Amino acid sequence: MTLPVPDSPVPPTGTVRSGISEPAGAREAASEVSSEPTRADHPRPQDSSVSGVSSGSLTTGLLGPAEIRGLSQVLGIRPTKTLGQNFVHDAGTVRRIVASAGVSPDDTVLEIGPGLGSLTLALLETGARVVAVEIDAVLARALPVTVADRMPEATGRLGVIEADALSISGPEALGGAEQPLPTRLVANLPYNVAVPVLLTVLEALPSLETITVMVQAEVADRLAAAPGSRTYGVPGVKASWYAAVRRTLAVSRRVFWPVPNVDSALVELVRRRPPATRATREQVFAVVDAAFAQRRKTLRKALARSAGGTDAAEAALHAAGIDPTRRGETLDITAFAALAEALRPIDADESAAPTPPTTSQEQS
Repeated sequence: MTLPVPDSPVPPTGTVRSGISEPAGAREAASEVSSEPTRADHPRPQDSSVSGVSSGSLTTGLLGPAEIRGLSQVLGIRPTKTLGQNFVHDAGTVRRIVASAGVSPDDTVLEIGPGLGSLTLALLETGARVVAVEIDAVLARALPVTVADRMPEATGRLGVIEADALSISGPEALGGAEQPLPTRLVANLPYNVAVPVLLTVLEALPSLETITVMVQAEVADRLAAAPGSRTYGVPGVKASWYAAVRRTLAVSRRVFWPVPNVDSALVELVRRRPPATRATREQVFAVVDAAFAQRRKTLRKALARSAGGTDAAEAALHAAGIDPTRRGETLDITAFAALAEALRPIDADESAAPTPPTTSQEQS
């Protein structure tokens, strides 16, 4: 299924004052973009066929193309490839993402990289509480102001943390024990760090039960790939340690500003127990890395260095019930876990690897 593209491209905006140094300036700027025209240099489009903004974005508080461009200019934001910034400007797209994620008023949702707030507003529209992690200081300061201007009834349900998502090491990074922990992650992840961010939060935040993220279409294929396919590799294997993964919706590049050179897709992950093994997650992932470092080699040869020789690698493979002539791209996460245990034997008294908390959504 492919999400529809908006009827018109992002229109040019009029003269907008650029650059702010504090939230108060951002509040004024956001009001100028989204409120009734009180200034001649900030006219509000009256005809969506001219402005390119769907009528829904003007009446519900969600951001449309004109608002995205206007806020960017006011805040002095020029989207950068370094931070992977591509802002969604279509209200229908963000609503479909939220609907696909199954967000309800009782949820606490983690959003990573909220940017100008397109998806944030759609999440808040459901009645859910949102914890947004934003690395860009200007955007982090402006987001609460944008929400206050466009959806004031939701301001008490938004928390913003200025931080690099890759630095999240545990629940305490999200505000401490006094705040409810997120059970869902819904985000438009920056293309350049999507997989590292995903694996980081899966490990650091065991409270996350479901994840719905928009990523580059090629990355979505790799995350959801099955063993034996051309796109199967390290990202898919490691993600499957934590969750069942599937690709859901395709998203056109035309719903972003600036327009990226690639299409996007939604990926859904549902938390499940990792495979039963005496090996640690680190040991399993080390074997995965070694197996795919020399993708075209048999496992007997690919694992020789880490195992201490080809004979040791072959013995471990036999112990795990794996043909030494197979390649790493044919093994699922359960086989990798068994192989890691054979390669890194530990005391029989030690228990199996810790299992993240699960819910009724747990899959075997």
